[in-house]
Amino acid sequence: METLSLRGRIRARRHPSCDDGQSILEFALCVPVLLLIVTGITTFGVALSNYLTMTNAVGTAAQYLAVQRSVTTNPCSDAANAFVNAAPNLNTANLTFSFSLNGTSYGPYTGLSKSTCSSSSTSTGAAGNLVAGGSAQMTVYYPCNLAVYGHNFLPNCNLAVQTTEIVQ
Repeated sequence: METLSLRGRIRARRHPSCDDGQSILEFALCVPVLLLIVTGITTFGVALSNYLTMTNAVGTAAQYLAVQRSVTTNPCSDAANAFVNAAPNLNTANLTFSFSLNGTSYGPYTGLSKSTCSSSSTSTGAAGNLVAGGSAQMTVYYPCNLAVYGHNFLPNCNLAVQTTEIVQ
């Protein structure tokens, strides 16, 4: 085993090797790129989660709409409320609803309070279009935000889900 003299140890401290600081430099260069990738994955994950939530909620709301024949005078509002109850993490002011009841279109309605297609009775208007064996279609739109560090990669991104049920 080789031992350094006092002079050799002092000289070694004055002249550090060329590798000192290399790992810190590599870390400083790689961290911003890695943070950008992780933030992008997280942002995409939130958008995907919103889409899956919407898919489940529109199925629930369309089923609710399909069984409301001769029970409601405002099927659009009832279905929109069922959607919001099934998707509580979405901002209701940003939701846009469209309905097609037995071929008659209603909407688009933006926001929960405007989603109304009320009738005076269960046999007229929108409620009257809910006939057994007919179709009840519900479409919901929701804006997605794919902004990462101030840059929005898809500025006009809208999530859209649609389900058609047979009226019972």
